Formats: sequence, C-alpha cells, structure tokens
Amino acid sequence: MNQPKVGIIMGSKSDLPVMQEAADILKQLNVDYEITVVSAHRTPDRMFSYARAAADRGIKVIIAGAGGAAHLPGMVASLTHLPVIGVPVKSSNSIDGWDSILSILQMPNGIPVATVALNAAKNAGILAAQIISTADEYLTKNLIAYKEELKKKVEDSAKEMEA
Repeated sequence: MNQPKVGIIMGSKSDLPVMQEAADILKQLNVDYEITVVSAHRTPDRMFSYARAAADRGIKVIIAGAGGAAHLPGMVASLTHLPVIGVPVKSSNSIDGWDSILSILQMPNGIPVATVALNAAKNAGILAAQIISTADEYLTKNLIAYKEELKKKVEDSAKEMEA
C-alpha cells in the first residue's frame, strides 16, 4: 500500500461494519487509505493528535463516522484544514440515528463537515475520491468508469424488466 490519501476514523470498533464500506469503495477505486478508531469522548488526546498530524502525513480527506452524540467529525474538522466527511452511524444507543445526523450536520459557520446519509459510508468514500480526483487524472478516470458501470447496471435492469 502506498501513502494513504484518505483517513477513515470511527468512534468505536462497533462502527466498523458501516465504515468498512468506505474502505471497500476506496480500494475499488485504487485510493490508498488508513483506517482506525479515534473516539472524541474516550480518547480526546488521540483525536487531537490524529487530526493535527493528518495533513503532514499526506492525508487529503478525512472520513469520520460516529454514532450517538457523534462529535468526532466536527471536533476533527475544528482541528484541521482538511475536508472532513461525516458519516452518521445508527448505533445501539442512538435515537433512531437522528441524534448522529443532527450532531454532524449542524456545524457552526467556519467549521464545515460534509455529511452523508445515515450509515452511508460508501458515499463518503466516493465523495472523498471525488475531492481527491480534482488533482488526480488517474482517479478521475476510475470514477468515470465506476459511474458508467452504475449507469450500465440500471440500463440492464430496465431492459430486463421491459422484456
């Protein structure tokens, strides 16, 4: 694996089944990433260190998934100039996921966090790749091919249903 361009972090290992989808799509698109647990509440020093050092380590985008109070994406965004994509995770202590969605979505002016749908880590991975692709022609081609494949699947489904 080369130098990671995307950092995937989550508040708890229990978030991994959701966050693995970001890793999977990044791997499919040939984007190097790293993945780890960084809890805003239980390991704040680790969160500070991770966020402040990410750019120096070559990270271009951070994907941060969290459930419940979901402070991780916003706190990381407050500590770095890098784009942060928040993934609200419907956790066991969640209020049907709405607490996570609103915690990530309702950031104050000056500290933006791009927010995807509940448990939509795959979309976070695609968005991270799209951000990086603005300066990477090879990745742009991979994304175009990926989206063409999505289009083909829909067209094939339509033909199958219409037959």
